[in-house]
Amino acid sequence: MSEAKKQTQANAAQRYQVSRSDLPVHCPMEGTTLWNSHPMVYLPIEEQGGEAKCPYCGAVYALKD
Repeated sequence: MSEAKKQTQANAAQRYQVSRSDLPVHCPMEGTTLWNSHPMVYLPIEEQGGEAKCPYCGAVYALKD
């Protein structure tokens, strides 16, 4: 499978469920295409009670465990 087919579109969803194994969380996530997205930003999800919002695209990331 080509590298392009392994990647997903950046900012395709507005809410993402992440686990502790995904920490540190950043937006956009690994495996997304970055050409049409914003700069990568790390989100302080643990410091904000298990949920953080990306200041660029507004996507919400929530810890599920």
